[in-house]
Formats: sequence, C-alpha cells, structure tokens
Amino acid sequence: MFEGDAADLTIDYCFEFEDGTQRSFDICLDPETLEQKLPRDAVYPEWVQLDVEQCDNCPLKKESSEHCPVAARLAQVVDCFGEVLSHDEITVQVTTGERTVSKQTTAQRGVGSMLGVLFATSGCPHTTFLKPMARYHLPFSTEEETIFRVAGMYLLSQYFKHQAGDSVDWDMYELVKHYDDLHAVNKGIAKRIRHVSSKDAPVNAVILLDMFTNLMPFVIGDRLDEVAALYKK
Repeated sequence: MFEGDAADLTIDYCFEFEDGTQRSFDICLDPETLEQKLPRDAVYPEWVQLDVEQCDNCPLKKESSEHCPVAARLAQVVDCFGEVLSHDEITVQVTTGERTVSKQTTAQRGVGSMLGVLFATSGCPHTTFLKPMARYHLPFSTEEETIFRVAGMYLLSQYFKHQAGDSVDWDMYELVKHYDDLHAVNKGIAKRIRHVSSKDAPVNAVILLDMFTNLMPFVIGDRLDEVAALYKK
C-alpha cells in the first residue's frame, strides 16, 4: 500500500453497507503537491489507460502519461462499488486530521463526496484548480456551502496573483472556463466507468458531481448576491 510519512495529509473514507460489511479508502496526499499518492506496485485495468475514452480536451500524451490520472485513482473505487446500486443506503465516516464526519446517505452521494477529493488531487491538469478545496475538505457540503467555498477559494487565488504582480480575474470569468473543462473530464470518466461497472453507483456519483459542475457557471453570480447580504453592516 502507500508508503506515507508523518508529514502526509490523509483523508480516510469508511463505508458501511446495510449487511454490516465495511470498506475503507485511505487517501494519502503529498503535502507539497496535494496530489494523491498511489501504491507503487499498483496494477491497473485496461480501462485506466490514457487512450481509452480519452477526454476531448485532454492535454496529456500517451508517451508521457500511460494512465489517465483520474481513472487511475478511481480504479479501486469502481472495483468496490461496481455491484452497488445508487440508492443503496450506506453509512459513511470521513476522518481528516481536524475532524470526523459521519452521515447515513445513499451510495451515490457517499461515493460522490469521495470522488470530489480524488478528482481534485489526481494530477489531471483540468482539476488542479480544486486542490485547495481538497486540502480543506468539507464532506457532504450543501450547495450553498460549496458555492461559498468555491468563490472564496478562487478569489483568494486571485489575491495571491495580484500580490505577485500578475493579472487577476476578479469577475471570475476564468472560473467558468475551469468548470467547462471539468465538465468534459466528467463526461470522459463516466464513459470509462460505464464499460466496467454492472451497477450504477459509481457512474451516478460522477453524474451528481457533473450536475453541480454544469450549474456552477450559471448560479455563481446569482447565488453570490445572496452571500453579499452576509457582508452588509
């Protein structure tokens, strides 16, 4: 398994199914790159190869990247949940260095919460902008909480660019482009999973994430008007 050290950041997901069986996933992040470490002896299935249902906007080349970075990090998840239905009830416990969160929910929502971390920390060029969100992961956040966190995360990145003397995007136009690219990634990953999963929990977890991805460019302006009320004196 992973050969992490004390400095590594970890996010642990434990799933308990209705029959009492459990399955745990220890997500070990490099503290400098915020990318998930993979087992050094991992053997990947064919559907993880980069050129299998490769995303239309993928900038990676087979010569330098044998596997799709997102798919490589989902392989064990799909193997575990490939026989699970989306609406099966499960209990999920998420443990980070700061807190433990537990929730009884559906399989697709529990898996979807974990996939958000795996996508962001995969090393995919189109999910890199989400790394700060993964570092301060908030499991099962509401739509309102997510919008607040995304906007705050992005505007903080612009503040740092401003401090460095770079051009900034205070109107968050580039954030919309990020989510357009992420939508293409979600579609490509969903196609991969459909080939190998006989049940729908894994692919529907991706679809749930993509629903929010599609909505974000349209709602962020409107919903930020609601957030603005919090800052009135």
